[in-house]
Amino acid sequence: MDGTPQPAIRLEAVSKVYPDGTEAVQSLDFEVAEGELVVLVGPSGCGKSTTLKMINRLIEPSRGRIILAGEDVTTVDPVKLRRRIGYVIQQVGLFPHQTVGTNVATVPRLVGWDSRRASARVDELLDLVGLDPAIYRARYPHQLSGGQRQRVGVARALAAEPIVLLMDEPFSAIDPIARDRLQAEFLRLQAEVRKTVVLVTHDIEEAVRLGDRIAVFSEGGKLEQYADPATLLGAPATQFVADFVGSDRGLKRLAVTAITPEDLEHPPIVHVDDSLAGAAAAMEREGARWAVVLDERDELHGWISREQATGDGRVVDKGRRMAAWVPADATLKVAFSVMLQEDAGWVAVLDGPRFLGVLTPESLHAALRRSVDQADPEVAGAV
Repeated sequence: MDGTPQPAIRLEAVSKVYPDGTEAVQSLDFEVAEGELVVLVGPSGCGKSTTLKMINRLIEPSRGRIILAGEDVTTVDPVKLRRRIGYVIQQVGLFPHQTVGTNVATVPRLVGWDSRRASARVDELLDLVGLDPAIYRARYPHQLSGGQRQRVGVARALAAEPIVLLMDEPFSAIDPIARDRLQAEFLRLQAEVRKTVVLVTHDIEEAVRLGDRIAVFSEGGKLEQYADPATLLGAPATQFVADFVGSDRGLKRLAVTAITPEDLEHPPIVHVDDSLAGAAAAMEREGARWAVVLDERDELHGWISREQATGDGRVVDKGRRMAAWVPADATLKVAFSVMLQEDAGWVAVLDGPRFLGVLTPESLHAALRRSVDQADPEVAGAV
């Protein structure tokens, strides 16, 4: 052994051919690292759900091997295998005659946990997915919203501490507002528990938002590309991938591109107690039309233009408040959205309360261009 960590899941030349000759999946090879969230995406009928179901042997592969935690799944009792794998489906599949608490405790009971341990796990997981156990564990599925039922489904899938979590279009049947909230909640949850997750969706934007890596399938179960979201959007491997991710892939790439110090511009800085004359002089020295205004604690207060910095008085008398700001760990998409929402010519970037610099439309575009430096000319030209 060379000490290289083994992947949590490995598919080796996996194919699925039905008796009528239909090839649903073609010689599939890829690995999923421990703690990684991989998204399978593609058009309807491309084999992504079939692939998911072969991992937990709801469908048996025709050829190839599927290795889970170092073990060939075809050599394991399928019932015992599924008890080690969390599974979340679009329709959730909660037992309607059982309470939320009983639903979540289903697999722990099946694998022999005692009632005290199972009950503590139910409370822990309901709290983890944002449902107060005191309120929700005694409710029945029909008393919950669609988003709440989906959260219970996730809690149930995690209950017996599975080695992997499989999710088949878990958010697709939920309205857009609840879906956005659930995606954000799931990302928070994944950051906390770091489960190995394979998730199926037909929505490339959901794939880009959630996935550490994305596998793009074409019809007939062919894997066209397997890459991180930034690479997928910046350098599609085939024309099919380019068409699937869309002509607006440059905009989608904003969602996976972090703000870096090199992206920031540094306009003149003045303080609320500075004189207007001093602020005007500072802007004139740097040839700037406006300056950032900080308060007495060096926290963002707003901005002031050269036209406003006239007459007697202090900056606080003429400076304007500024609501357009983002944290330093935001993406370029968040910064762009704030710029549009606030109808602002720039967005401040803050590290906690500390002002770091600003993003302007020009620097946003330059940042995106830098993020596709490795892309081919055709892709770069599309940004």
